[in-house]
Amino acid sequence: MRATEPTPFLRLLQLIIGALRPPPGAYRIAVALAYGVVCHVIFGLAVVAMIVAMFFGMSKSLGTVSAPYSYLVNVLLLVQFPVAHSVLLTTRGGKWLLNLAPRDHARTLMTTTYAIIASIQLLLLFALWTPSGVVWWSAEGGVFWLMCSLYAGAWGLLIKASYDAGAEVQSGALGWMSLMAKIKPVFPDMPTDGLFRLIRQPIYVAFVLTLWTVPVWTPDQLAVATILTAYCLGAPILKERRFNARYGARFAAYKSRVPYAIPSPRGRWRSRSSDDA
Repeated sequence: MRATEPTPFLRLLQLIIGALRPPPGAYRIAVALAYGVVCHVIFGLAVVAMIVAMFFGMSKSLGTVSAPYSYLVNVLLLVQFPVAHSVLLTTRGGKWLLNLAPRDHARTLMTTTYAIIASIQLLLLFALWTPSGVVWWSAEGGVFWLMCSLYAGAWGLLIKASYDAGAEVQSGALGWMSLMAKIKPVFPDMPTDGLFRLIRQPIYVAFVLTLWTVPVWTPDQLAVATILTAYCLGAPILKERRFNARYGARFAAYKSRVPYAIPSPRGRWRSRSSDDA
């Protein structure tokens, strides 16, 4: 992070203060609030659905499709998230996002619109999955509490990584709050602090940890964990290409000293040495 870049907390606080003191404009404010409410309600429901569904190894959900059609539906639910999530980050996907908000405010609301769609995708996957009814393993006694601790810790890392990257972007708040304040959305600088000092992709790694630390294992959980892990290990490559194009030598230097997904003492020492310099 550059010396002039505000901390994640200060950046989020400034955005909230601006949204709480909006310039006049009833229509603009109404649109911003509507998108904000929809975004955060669906985002919250998606997070709860993910935590609960995976805690039970995808053995408890609202899906009731009969076999063998349930297998096809589950595959479609599983595939739709990584596919659409990646497509919407492309130039063409960005143009599609502009059609999902009022024309005058579409560009400002892009991050909020993207978060709404991603949240809907996750909610569909984890709420409408049809369980197979097969349970391979369910932790008991001390092992249960150990797995619960690991699962909670993985979610804690995911929250911390999202905060380090920019909570306003990850939650979709940047768009609608910027519209409230009638300002152009200001994206966080390239993240290099917090968990980003240890690895370049802490959000994806933390999410993978949530997939594999559950206290109940089923064929359903294995399928979800395998596919989404493959996505989390591969998708950041495209993200890093965008970072390389945007930040050039800064990202190249960061990439040279910080490992991709597995922390190393050497990488941490080199990161500290660079910061001291």
